[in-house]
Amino acid sequence: MGELRPLGEDLNEDSRALAEALRELFESLDVSVRRYAARRRLDPGTVSRYLNGTRLPPWQVISDLFTDVAEHRGTAVTTEAIELVRGLYGSAVDAASSPKHAVEILERQLADADHVSRRSSVRGDVLGDALLDRTLRIADLETRLNQLEVDRIAEQRRADEFAKAHPDVYGLIQERDALQLEVERLGAALKEAQAQRAAAEDRCDLLERQLDAVEQATTAVLPPTGRQGMPKILVVDDQPDNLLAMTAVLATLEQELVTVSSGREALKALLDHDDFAVIIMDVQMPEMDGYETCAHIKRRPRTRDVPIIFLTAMGTGSEHSARGYAAGAVDYISKPFDPWALRAKVAVFTSIYLERHGQ
Repeated sequence: MGELRPLGEDLNEDSRALAEALRELFESLDVSVRRYAARRRLDPGTVSRYLNGTRLPPWQVISDLFTDVAEHRGTAVTTEAIELVRGLYGSAVDAASSPKHAVEILERQLADADHVSRRSSVRGDVLGDALLDRTLRIADLETRLNQLEVDRIAEQRRADEFAKAHPDVYGLIQERDALQLEVERLGAALKEAQAQRAAAEDRCDLLERQLDAVEQATTAVLPPTGRQGMPKILVVDDQPDNLLAMTAVLATLEQELVTVSSGREALKALLDHDDFAVIIMDVQMPEMDGYETCAHIKRRPRTRDVPIIFLTAMGTGSEHSARGYAAGAVDYISKPFDPWALRAKVAVFTSIYLERHGQ
């Protein structure tokens, strides 16, 4: 893993051009792939794939490479060189993206949401059966207690005396009370499972609409461009490069984009405007991260219904997605994001906004 691997086979022209530029920068460091990966706390195999063109790196990885090259040379990398690589990167992103790739991403998300829905449904059935069992047992105990003509008021006032005089009956009362507590616990768990299933079903519906949007060339779900009253899109990311990339991708939707670089700026923007169709928010931000910002937005009556898409470099595993959904996000997309998938998600939420507002 110390040497650079050959460029990947069947690379398209844009991916090959970017890989060659990155290899030239990397080779100027005079360091092995394994050692550089350790320096940047990256996986050596992943770094190797970045440099042979078979995997597109996040822009932050390229930015770090520029920093390391400048430090090694003792001089800053020229603006022209950075802009050249930035242009190659943009072309590679566009070339790597396609409706087919976006469909694959959305279908994986749909499969995950469907799995959560089915798992919650099964859990709900199990809890429902357990709840019914405990309820029937309580009813049976109540019948037996009534047959023994238990005076409930006397039971509460003279519990000790009652227990001594009727130990068997008192045991039944204790069993009934324990079952009632379990019924409350099971009822709360059943409501939670039902809520999880409902949320997962909503995500399935959204993802199916997003898949339709991709298959219809994304913007087909939107009204004709130039229509008055089109809602805005709020983009929140502390990295200027990410804001520029998202602005370029979403420009084809011809909606007004409001871009901010922090959670606090996002909250202020939501006070200044009330016509956002969707918020695209980076999870990892200093001071106030995406989770905290999302929680603030959902606590405000005026903004609680604005859908939030989390943009994350941490992956979309169950741990991260569960925290995001708990905070109030309705969707996830990973960095580096697929332009077609992102446009499809925004287009669908815009369409929903227009439906709700009768436009």
